[in-house]
Amino acid sequence: MNVSDIFAMGGTPKYLLLGMVMNKDTDEEVVDSLFKGVQDAMKRYKVSLVGGDLSASHEGMVLSATLIGYGKRYVKRSGAKKGDKIYVTGNLGDSACGLEVLKKMKKPIPFEIMGHRANGKGLKAESRQLSALGLSMNDIEPLLRKHLLPEAKSPVKFLKNLSAMIDISDGLLIDLSRLCDESKVGARIYEEKIPLSAELKRVAGILGISPMRLALSGGEDYELLFTAPPEKKIKAICIGEITASGRVIIDSSGREKRFSAEGYQHFGIQR
Repeated sequence: MNVSDIFAMGGTPKYLLLGMVMNKDTDEEVVDSLFKGVQDAMKRYKVSLVGGDLSASHEGMVLSATLIGYGKRYVKRSGAKKGDKIYVTGNLGDSACGLEVLKKMKKPIPFEIMGHRANGKGLKAESRQLSALGLSMNDIEPLLRKHLLPEAKSPVKFLKNLSAMIDISDGLLIDLSRLCDESKVGARIYEEKIPLSAELKRVAGILGISPMRLALSGGEDYELLFTAPPEKKIKAICIGEITASGRVIIDSSGREKRFSAEGYQHFGIQR
């Protein structure tokens, strides 16, 4: 989340401050495992741990990360102009579908055996449960990975051509609405251009959930959503264009309907 926030402003993540509160009786293996994960993530994004704080609690654990980054040019949400194209960097809805699978299973998937999920090692009980749902570990593998082990997307390949940017952490519609609010513009997007993975379509269909709904308002994809002038050649997925006003989505039949800011509300009622 922290790295994605830095990337979403065109920055490069550099320094991490980590605050930790935990019970003094926390098992040493839990602490070692936690720091191994932090270390792996820092290596992945070339970030250095430079400080933080450690405190004791009577129960539970709290983690707080502050990430410092830098950039020659930072990109805000307020730069979109009428006529700009709207882009995303990858498939949407996979993370939300992975969460729906976990809700159906009603049990966690241990991180340490996720790498073996496709061939079922260590997951015999889970495989039987999935079979009862009409699914297999191969079906849900990329969806669980997108939800449990997401990767932040760097904008470095197209950074110089962007006019506005935000990451999709709460859902396409709500995050696009935030960009439009800041830029004081409207947007037109097309359902048929929104990228959906084959796994999402299959699993969502089996679960009886609309894959498009998951893509539009599911959230936690951590893909980048950005705008760029129409004359720029961008190697990303164009899903629509910025308009002077109004926010509409065009369905596969060509029908136009207004969209609202649907998605995760941090301090609101979840529907």
